[in-house]
Amino acid sequence: MPPRKSTAKPNVSADALKQYYRDMLLIRRFEEKAGQLYGMGLIGGFCHLYIGQEAVVVGLEAAAEEGDRRITTYRDHGHMLACGMDPKGVMAELTGREDGYSGGKGGSMHMFSTEKRFYGGHGIVGANVPLGAGLAFADKYFGNDRVTFTYFGDGAANQGQVYETFNMAALWELPVIFVIENNQYAMGTSQKRSTSSPDIYTRGAAFGIPGEAVDGMDVLAVKAAGDKAVAHCRAGKGPYILEIKTYRYRGHSMSDPAKYRTREEVQKMRDEKDAIEHVRELLLSGGHASEDDLKAIDKDIKDTVNKSADFAKESPEPALEELWTDIIADVAPQNA
Repeated sequence: MPPRKSTAKPNVSADALKQYYRDMLLIRRFEEKAGQLYGMGLIGGFCHLYIGQEAVVVGLEAAAEEGDRRITTYRDHGHMLACGMDPKGVMAELTGREDGYSGGKGGSMHMFSTEKRFYGGHGIVGANVPLGAGLAFADKYFGNDRVTFTYFGDGAANQGQVYETFNMAALWELPVIFVIENNQYAMGTSQKRSTSSPDIYTRGAAFGIPGEAVDGMDVLAVKAAGDKAVAHCRAGKGPYILEIKTYRYRGHSMSDPAKYRTREEVQKMRDEKDAIEHVRELLLSGGHASEDDLKAIDKDIKDTVNKSADFAKESPEPALEELWTDIIADVAPQNA
């Protein structure tokens, strides 16, 4: 089937549309390369790819401002790239090299960048949600105008600590956006079999937290919803919930054969709802770019990704004495 065509003109500049295309394509090409390196044995442990979900983080990063924070789960490489972390440092960390963002000691699930206000990458399902509220609490305490984006999935939405966090965030009117990246299958069980609510965001109503469902395969819809949520939080109205309905094309992790769904279902999503193809069509049909322009963008991104892989392969492994470093912080950071 051909990719969907938009009947409405996007309310966004041509330059912004091209940037969304570039940012989403970078994530996809990076993740494809990460999958190759995993297959070659150069990435150890778990590796959860973001292929298919690119519009979620690209749309929300477009709504963020300098100083806003983000915290997420283990499907985190796309979030790192979208907030501006260097692909070389991300790939070096994935391969366990000393030039990685955590010195080669964190891997896929434990990368941080205080410069980019990225606070992980967390492997325990749902555990990052109260941490995200804590980041927002710090912002409210210091009286700044920052917002925290706290990402978690449809599976984590059934964790009790999520609702404890909703309660406290509402009581304290914290500037936190709870982003449910609903990719329909959690670790391998469909939402219909695991979750009683067809719309998970409505669970916030019990705490007085407003929210909405968003088409996560449309970067423009995500950006618009992100703008609304950010404005709500910056106005001091407390938390907001965005349930962004998206779809991952690969299994839960590289070791997951994804037998709980059919190949036909996945292909149908690729053909009809792919977020990158949607923007590509908007660029071409609107006369904002030619086929050659888009091929040039793809070539440039592939070069960037290949260089990140080469950088990672050439970076040395951490020295043995690094086992004993970065265990205890000497000074607690203030307003970081």
